[in-house]
Amino acid sequence: MKRCPSCNRTYTDVTLNFCLEDGTPLTSDAPPSFDPQATVRYSQPTPTGEPPPTEIYRQEKPLVNQVPEMAQPRPAARQWTPTPVARAPKKSNAVWWILGGVAVVSVIGIGLVIMILALASISSTENTNTANTNSRVVNRNTNANRASNANTNTGPELLSSFTDDFSTQTWRTGNFQFGDIWYSDGEYRMRAKERTYLVMYAPSDVYSTEDATVRLTARSVDGVGPTSGYGLIVHGQKSTNNELEDYALLIYTGSEPQYEVVMHKGGDQKTLVPWTKSSAILAGGSPNQLEVRIRGDQLSFYVNGRYLTRITDSEGFKRGVVGVYTSEASEVAFDNLEIER
Repeated sequence: MKRCPSCNRTYTDVTLNFCLEDGTPLTSDAPPSFDPQATVRYSQPTPTGEPPPTEIYRQEKPLVNQVPEMAQPRPAARQWTPTPVARAPKKSNAVWWILGGVAVVSVIGIGLVIMILALASISSTENTNTANTNSRVVNRNTNANRASNANTNTGPELLSSFTDDFSTQTWRTGNFQFGDIWYSDGEYRMRAKERTYLVMYAPSDVYSTEDATVRLTARSVDGVGPTSGYGLIVHGQKSTNNELEDYALLIYTGSEPQYEVVMHKGGDQKTLVPWTKSSAILAGGSPNQLEVRIRGDQLSFYVNGRYLTRITDSEGFKRGVVGVYTSEASEVAFDNLEIER
């Protein structure tokens, strides 16, 4: 007979090594009680005062050493393997306590949620009233802006077509942090500094690019061209933080001409269309006509009259103006700007 030292359950099956209740290794009890029917062999009587003779009991199967089953292989029949993690005795009571605690917490949580929803409902009503008041203020401001824009659009500067051949020096010039800009031979010229790019926007709203087709001729003066590109900007404007916001079509006129479309926002440059080879671009110092056709939020890009690609103005930069872009320390020239609406 075997006994569990943890729960005191007893088992008569000598093949069991672990308690079926809690997995504790079993121990062997004292030899079974005296059976008067069992055959007992006694040796010769011993003198008084000496220990009784050893009794020999025959059992069907020998007792098994008290070694965990994982360390001693056992037959597959009627074998039970405990879980790897030892379980504390009488764990079932703790489970009920835990379940009871969870139930109490759940009831309290539901009560809190109901209170929060009630308070939120009251706050939502108040916020809705405030939002309606603010909405009316915003609408008044919007109407004022529309009227102002309407008057501007009907002014003489926003013509159905506009050209600038750069014979008159109206664009800004000078030596700046990221490069130099000047007029020369009826062209607008730029040179950036090493590992930088240089951007210049048009001087007034007459150069607006909203719903317009914009064309500009650009060339590399030294016939090499900046490796990071140069080109035409549309929808150029400064943010409230005085940072660049625009879209730009850039070209590289080296041995393998390529184009790229980038966006400036928050002072950062993001590539929208990566560098792509195009046979439409003339290499070296040959002039290339860059063109952007803008219809609503759709911008289509062309070089020398040949279509390149298209993007969507997802940032809403349509109020901006035309601009020019260059990079690195290679001189470029711009000429013959055209805007049609």
